[in-house]
Amino acid sequence: MSTAKLALYEDDTRAWGLIEADALLTLAKLPDACVDSVICDPPYGIEITGEAWDGLAIRQAVRREGETLSTGEALERWTRVWAAEVKRVLKPGGHLLAFGAPRTFHRLVAGIEDAGLEVRDQLLWLNGHGLPKSRHLPGGQGTALKPCYEPVLLARAPFSGTVTANLKRWGTGALNIRATRIKSSQAPGEGYWPAHLTLSHAPTCTEGDCRPDCPMALLDQPPAWAPPSRLFYCAKASKAEREAGCERLPARLTRLYNGSSNPPHLRHNVHPCVKPLELMRWLVRLITPPGGLVLDPFTGSGSTGAAAVLEGRQFLGIEREGRYVDIACGRLTHWAHEARKSS
Repeated sequence: MSTAKLALYEDDTRAWGLIEADALLTLAKLPDACVDSVICDPPYGIEITGEAWDGLAIRQAVRREGETLSTGEALERWTRVWAAEVKRVLKPGGHLLAFGAPRTFHRLVAGIEDAGLEVRDQLLWLNGHGLPKSRHLPGGQGTALKPCYEPVLLARAPFSGTVTANLKRWGTGALNIRATRIKSSQAPGEGYWPAHLTLSHAPTCTEGDCRPDCPMALLDQPPAWAPPSRLFYCAKASKAEREAGCERLPARLTRLYNGSSNPPHLRHNVHPCVKPLELMRWLVRLITPPGGLVLDPFTGSGSTGAAAVLEGRQFLGIEREGRYVDIACGRLTHWAHEARKSS
């Protein structure tokens, strides 16, 4: 699709744009070295909730005539295509953060590395509240474990000269350590150095009552709500956070996760992979220079963009699915307005 939905605010540090189009086609039209960072949650190739964009569409995009590809093979090849364009549009030394699924993450890493980006690290977002996509078999047997974390790849575009020269010319190539230090009563001064493990409370935790199976409760007893040593943590996206800005969209009866124990609910935001804003804001701060431009080629419900405008960065998103474009536009408009009110 070629429709472009764009909103720019008078204060250019809050500017954002969203293009409704296929990422592979649109990335190829962007100029070289035009973005400071890329933060994305691309399809995992696991056919989440039966969505074609997470399986069939990937195979169709890269399969040659008469060729048979597994979903994993297709995901790796498809990743290599978009990552090559990401390398081109990133400024030298610019960083990429890409979420993945544990069982297909190796395909994501291989595709990105083969595209010419340097693999720098792997972050783990520990949330502990996924639902097992398992068959219930006789004798108490099953076919899958319960998912409790998502890996996030940290990669970097090649430098232009030395690190110092690259920073001076492009403003990219280094992580913003001071802006992402972990504040704690146990850490004097500026706080702890940011680690590559992040934690999330369950959406139903409250400040006075943490769920017994919440990762925070398990790691930090007692008390559950004391900040963990040296680790960044946030709550998973609540219903209020997911729906903010989407109130005017039609509500649909939606099952956001698989499993009979998760009945459908009426939702305005029907995207199955909404990331918490506090997590995304921390990632934006980590790899994006102040006032810089963040690109998300797989915008989905717009969490990266909302985090970018809340952190005073500019944002450009690309999203192929029209039903998600409307959700992302609503959320971006809402959070950009909130950012302006608080500035």
